[in-house]
Amino acid sequence: MLCLADRNYLSYQGWQQAQQTGAELLWRAQTHLRLEVLERYADGSYRSAIYASERDWRQRRDPLFLRLIEYQLEGVAEAEEFYRLVTTLSPGQGPAAELAAAYHERWEIEGARDELKTHLRGARIVLRSKTPELVKQEFYGLLLAHFAVRGLMHEAALQADEDPDRLSYVHAVRVIRRHLPRAVAIPPSAQKGL
Repeated sequence: MLCLADRNYLSYQGWQQAQQTGAELLWRAQTHLRLEVLERYADGSYRSAIYASERDWRQRRDPLFLRLIEYQLEGVAEAEEFYRLVTTLSPGQGPAAELAAAYHERWEIEGARDELKTHLRGARIVLRSKTPELVKQEFYGLLLAHFAVRGLMHEAALQADEDPDRLSYVHAVRVIRRHLPRAVAIPPSAQKGL
């Protein structure tokens, strides 16, 4: 398992606890942290360490070793000057460029939750069902609808030779909502073979 975390979660205690779970870690690090180069790797990343306190750092006592990946996002207007990731993975387990790309993909789950809660479900704050079974059914229905919208977006992206991530989910939902009345206006008996 690969555990991803944002930059506000990196601490000596947090890293230590997360390592004890047995999961591999890929966390963003704040750019101001003092992480010195202990060993440089061929992919540009390097071995470093974090310490529980300033005193431990000065005495080099009880270090937690990690691998640091620093990179920039070229051609992205809103990008920060540079990014730092720390990981438990060796260069052989995960090259720096692949891990940087994987980290940025983590935001897709945040986007998917927003798509489900805000744009697909609409302004309703809670699910309308009154029993646990019906809540589960309504939730699965929302997941299926989300999957269907994303599937249509994927097909459209393939036809246009475009990256599906660059298409607007909100726009896709609006287009589907506009065309939905036409799809349900055809009675099943009018179709051949029925």
